[in-house]
This record gives sequence, C-alpha cells and structure tokens, in this order.
Amino acid sequence: MEASPQIMEIKLHELWKKQNFSSSLKTAEGEEIQVIYPGDINKENAGPDFTNARIKIGNFLYTGDVEIDRDYSNWKTHGHNINSKHNKVILHVCLNNIHNQFYVYSKDGRRIISICIKSNIPQNLFDELSSANEECDEPNCIKCRFFSDVIEFDVKKKFLAKLGIERFNHKCDKMFSRLKELAYLKTLSINEPMIRYEMPIHFETKEFSKSDFSDKELWEQLFYEKIFEALGYSKNKNEMLKLAQLANISFLHKLGNDEDTSRLIESALYNISGLIYKAENRDDDYLKILRKNWEKVKLIYDGETMHESEWQFLRLRPQNFPTIRIAGGIKIADSILNENLIPNISKKIIEIHNFEVLAKSMRSLFIIRARGYWKNHFVFDREANNEIKYFIGITRADEIVVNVVLPFFYLYFDVFRKSDISKKILKFYSNYYQSAENRIIVDVAENLKVNELLKKSIYAQGLLELFRSYCSKKKCDECEIGKLVFS
Repeated sequence: MEASPQIMEIKLHELWKKQNFSSSLKTAEGEEIQVIYPGDINKENAGPDFTNARIKIGNFLYTGDVEIDRDYSNWKTHGHNINSKHNKVILHVCLNNIHNQFYVYSKDGRRIISICIKSNIPQNLFDELSSANEECDEPNCIKCRFFSDVIEFDVKKKFLAKLGIERFNHKCDKMFSRLKELAYLKTLSINEPMIRYEMPIHFETKEFSKSDFSDKELWEQLFYEKIFEALGYSKNKNEMLKLAQLANISFLHKLGNDEDTSRLIESALYNISGLIYKAENRDDDYLKILRKNWEKVKLIYDGETMHESEWQFLRLRPQNFPTIRIAGGIKIADSILNENLIPNISKKIIEIHNFEVLAKSMRSLFIIRARGYWKNHFVFDREANNEIKYFIGITRADEIVVNVVLPFFYLYFDVFRKSDISKKILKFYSNYYQSAENRIIVDVAENLKVNELLKKSIYAQGLLELFRSYCSKKKCDECEIGKLVFS
C-alpha cells in the first residue's frame, strides 16, 4: 500500500486556488475538467473549502462548492457525507485515492465526482510541499510556520488576544495561590523557607475571607517575591525568589526605616545571597561597609544563607548578572518598605484615567539608574570596563509592569471587591504598549507573520502563551490555529 504524502490540507487549498497543475484535470472516465473559477475560500471554517466555484466537466457547466481532502476517505471520516452544508459540492478533490473510488455522496444522496490530483502536481512543487512539514531545527520554530500566511490575520489576532487574557489570568491565579499560602503560614507562625514544611490536606479546601488578607505585610511579601522573581530572568528566577523568601519583608522591616536602612538591606541581601563569599579585596571600601553592616544584621537574622555556586553567571550578559539585578531589587525593596510604593501605585491606578500617562508613570517607578559601587562593577572585586547606566532599564521595567504589577493589582482590587478598578486594569493591560521584545515572542511572531502585533502586551503575552502551552508541547490539535492548518 502506498503511503500518503505528508502535505497539509491548507497547502492543497493554496494549490487549488492558484491551479498550479502540470497537466489538465480529468475525471476517472476521461472527461476533461476545466476550472473557470476555483471558488472563494470559505472563511467560516465550517462547510466546504471553496464556495461559488464555476467548473466545466465535459459539456456541462457547474456552479457550486469544492471540497478538498488529503485522502479520499476523509470525505466520510470528516463527516461531509452527513453534513447538509456539503450538499452544494460539485467536485471533491483529493491528493490520494488508493482504492480508485470515483464518487462521493452528499447527505441528500447526490453523487459527486471525486478526482485525485497527485499525478497533476509538478514533481518539484510536490517535493517542496512535502518537505515543508519537516521539523525545524531553529530555536522557537513552530510547526505551522509554512502555512500561517494562509490563515486570516484576524483569526490569528483574535486567538492571540484570547491567549493573552488567559496568560494574565494564570498569573493572577498563581499569585492568589501564593497569597493564600502566605496567609495560612502567617496563622501558623511559620517563617519560610528556614523551616521546611508541607501544606496539610485541609489547606486545599480551606475557605478564605477578605479579612484573611487584611495584613498589608502579606501583600508586601507577595509583591516583593514577584519583583525579585521577575528580576532573575529564566536563569536566576528561582534563586531570586529564594532570596526574597529568606530575607523576607518581615525581617527587612526589623532593619528600621532611617537613612541607614538601605545600606542594611544591601548588606543583608548580598550576604544572605552568598555572592559576597569570594570577595577578597580587603581594601575595597564598599566591601568593608557590607561586612561591617552584616555584623549588625546578623543580630537580627538567624536564617540560612545561600552559596555563590547556586547562582548562574554563565551565558548571561553582564547587565543581567544577579549582582546587578539584586542592586535594582534593593532599591525596589526599599521603596516598598519606606516609600509607600504599593499604595502609590494603587493611587495612580485609581486616579489616572489616560492610559498613556498611566503607563509612563508606572514604568518610571521601575526604571532604576545605576549608582554607587555597582555603577562600575558587574561582580565583586573586578571593575567593569564600561560604566553601567541602569540596574533596571525600560525593557525590564515594562516586563515588570506587565507580568507583576498589573496581575498583582488586579488581584488586590478583586479580593477587596473593587471590580470596577479590576476591570480598568484589565482594559489597561489590553491597551498597554511595551518596549520589551522577548526572543521567543519575536520568533513566533515572525513565524505567524503577525509582527505588527508585537508591541501590544496582550498579543505579545498571547504569543508567549501560544508557544509555551501549544507549540513547544506539540499540541497543534488543541490550538485554534493548528486545527485550521492541520485538519
């Protein structure tokens, strides 16, 4: 039995539309088929593939629909024979017909001519169409890259918007789960992660009320954790999260709120992170201050410390080294503790109605200019060749707003039953323009030919969700784009 060539049906649609055949089409009985008009592509995604076609078969001119399948048997397996929407089909076109069957039948019992076009396709074109389905070796390459241009732009746009909202909701759900965990641990007086624990079974079924989340320290810790996790990128996000849990908000509050507090926070985080471990320059004034302040901090802190080996530096741009990201995180932590960062953002969200103004105002809170020791160093003990301008630049600030700030405040206002503000945040998210260009997002947008959607966060997030939840897991049969391409 001859194997069916792997040419996707959507490519056959393109072939039919252009009529790229090397020889004239004929019925099994030898009657010539003249395609006067191949028909209009059916954009409803239901019913025949082409409508309003005009085809002359022998001496008779027919006007109606055309159905195209990879295999003759698809007429039945796809249910066309019991679908009244296919009652106006005048020609069934297939790539393979191994049993040489020349007719199909509509739901109303009408006999429809079926033709096999495999021998009518030029060999070079056949080889090109067949090879188009081979797996791509390039990073972030998606399986439908060769066919996405024949999917309507609006179909892709609508699906990406849906995925962008889904991704936003996933973030909110994840934050809410962590918030409940923090609230529960607070009632047990467990200070994590110094004490290892497993959540009891009844935690999963525990009902929480609004009053369970009234402690502002819970929200501060959640925000602080998510900021640090975001600053860690993919290589150090778990380590940054661990650091925020070791040197938690409750502990940082104990360091005071005077002008020396930021120095104590700095000493705490670099010493607890273990990154200061190998610093040997005894003449370095900055290191002297960190070590001197650590003697004060140790009187308050009795938890574990991390080791330098836990952190990733390999294959990272120096600007993304954890030393630099912690420097930016220290400034944000200080703002949470001593500058009312969370209430200030809340106030902006409520009071600013112009989304462009709100975006600039929120983004500016997370752009951190380099200063002090880390303006000239990427690591301890070694001065940088070039001056560092930002601990957190506009791209990372954008990502923090989209991935942390907006889901956090959506959750916050939702928990306290201020649905009008939550809806405003969701609308703001849907209209937020970002400067960030994640490599995955750029590559998938290129594959799908939707580059013009890249700058709007809802679509950028949708592209990321598409790749991670569908493309990378080869779940094409569950993807709305994949279903159209590979059906």
